[in-house]
Amino acid sequence: MARMVTTKRVAISTAGAWLAGFLIFFPILWMILASFKTEFEAFAVPPSFLFFHWTTENYATVQERSDYFHHALNSIIVAGGSTLLAMAIAIPAAWSMAFSPTKRTKDILLWMLSTKMMPPVGVLVPIYLIYRDFGMLDTLTGLTFILCLGNLPIVVWMLFTYFKEIPKDILEAARMDGATIGRELVYVLTPMAVPGLASTLLLNLILAWNEAFWTLNLSTLKAAPLTVFIASYSSPEGLFWAKLSAASTLAIAPILVLGWFSQRQLVRGLTFGAVK
Repeated sequence: MARMVTTKRVAISTAGAWLAGFLIFFPILWMILASFKTEFEAFAVPPSFLFFHWTTENYATVQERSDYFHHALNSIIVAGGSTLLAMAIAIPAAWSMAFSPTKRTKDILLWMLSTKMMPPVGVLVPIYLIYRDFGMLDTLTGLTFILCLGNLPIVVWMLFTYFKEIPKDILEAARMDGATIGRELVYVLTPMAVPGLASTLLLNLILAWNEAFWTLNLSTLKAAPLTVFIASYSSPEGLFWAKLSAASTLAIAPILVLGWFSQRQLVRGLTFGAVK
């Protein structure tokens, strides 16, 4: 009897998980299907799900209208550069707060997290003026720097949580053996925190890749990433749903593939230290 109840619960949980996964993925599936429709079919009411005239014309039009690879390269540089810069700053900061805390450590962490609660539009004007005066508008350097600052609180918090799970005795033993701070970080702490570092890096990369507010306001053409590439299909003449879907599919494809192949590492990192 107990086994039947357990089996029933497992079946219900599995069905619920599949349903949740389908509901999350359905908008992406709909967008992909719309990218293969004509503009007329994309606007059709009621919409057609599978039985429509399949075409790749939208993808050809998108590539002719704007250089996808130029925007994709900008996204790779900005997302990758901001992620590496954030990790380089956050690792020593999180190490210091995790293993050498002070009375103000919790206050600093809360203050850093509170900056994520502020609407970005609240500081758009001063940041725009600073970027204008320093010649950083529509530059890869400017976008890399602002995305790094935007995601830095989350990166520090995640790394701080992972580092707290590492026993201090191991680091003290390394210090007793004469390890310097640099060697302690590189040869002791980093190898032990690889799952946490990997998941933090991947999450930061996804956040930077998907960032739209700053990229739309601080770039126009030269440094425009894929978020600007998508927004270009919203015009005064209206929304071209099929072409917009094709552009969006091309924009999310690289990060979807990356997430698919790194999902095991991401889950492992997010559950790092969960079981003692």
